[in-house]
Amino acid sequence: MHYEDSLEPDPSETGRPPQVPEKFWDPQMGAIRTDALLRAYQDLERRMHSMVKVPGDGCSDDEMCTFRRALGIPDSPDGYDIQTSHELLTSDPDINTRLHEAGFTPQQAQLVYDLAHDRVLPMIQQVTGEHDQRRHLDKLKDHFGGDARWGETARQVSAWGKANLPAEVYGALSRSAEGVMAMERMMASGEPAMGRAPAQREEAPSEAELKKMMQDPRYWKKRDPAFIEKVSSGFRRLYGEE
Repeated sequence: MHYEDSLEPDPSETGRPPQVPEKFWDPQMGAIRTDALLRAYQDLERRMHSMVKVPGDGCSDDEMCTFRRALGIPDSPDGYDIQTSHELLTSDPDINTRLHEAGFTPQQAQLVYDLAHDRVLPMIQQVTGEHDQRRHLDKLKDHFGGDARWGETARQVSAWGKANLPAEVYGALSRSAEGVMAMERMMASGEPAMGRAPAQREEAPSEAELKKMMQDPRYWKKRDPAFIEKVSSGFRRLYGEE
C-alpha cells in the first residue's frame, strides 16, 4: 500500500457512502450527522436570503428595481443630491436623467460633477481667455494698421501708461482693445492746453474723482473727445506734467 493512499480512508471501510462528505458522517454511529447537515443548510439559507439576484435578460421590472435599490441607485433622478461650487456646473436635470438611466449611484453621479469642476471647467476658462486675447489683439492690429505699427504703438502705450497712470487704472485699461485705444488717445493728446490763462483753469480733480470719471459712459462707451481730454488733463496736472 502506498503512503498517499493511507491518508484518505476508503469509504467502504468506514461504511460512509461515497456521496456523503466526511464532515457529515459519524463513523462511530455509522450514520449521517443530521445536526451538522442541518446547520450547514441553515447557514446556506441565510446566505441566499442576503444575496441580491443579478437580473438577466427578460427580468421583471420588480426584479430590476430591487437590484438597483440594493446598489443604492435612487428611484428617480430627483434622488441625486448634487453639490456644486460654480455657477456653470449647477445640477442639470437632463444630465441627471442620463446618469440615472445608466445606473449611476449618488456617489458616482457626484463624481461626474466633481471631475467636470476639476478638469473641464479650467479648460473652458483657458480656451475662453485665449479666444478673448486673440480677438482683442486682432482688433488692435486692424485698428493701428498691421503688426509692425501695432508693435511700436503697443510699446509706446505701455511705457506711457505705466509712467502716467495708476497701476490699477493701467491694468484695467490694458485688458481690452477699447482700453488700449483709450490710452493711445490719452497719450496722443498729452500736450498741455495752449492759450488758457491760469485764472481760467479749473481746480484739478483728485485721483479718486478721475477714476470715477473713467467709469462714466462718456469715457469708456461714447468716447467723448472733450470728456476724455478732461480726464487726461486731470491726470497730467495731478502728476505735475502741466
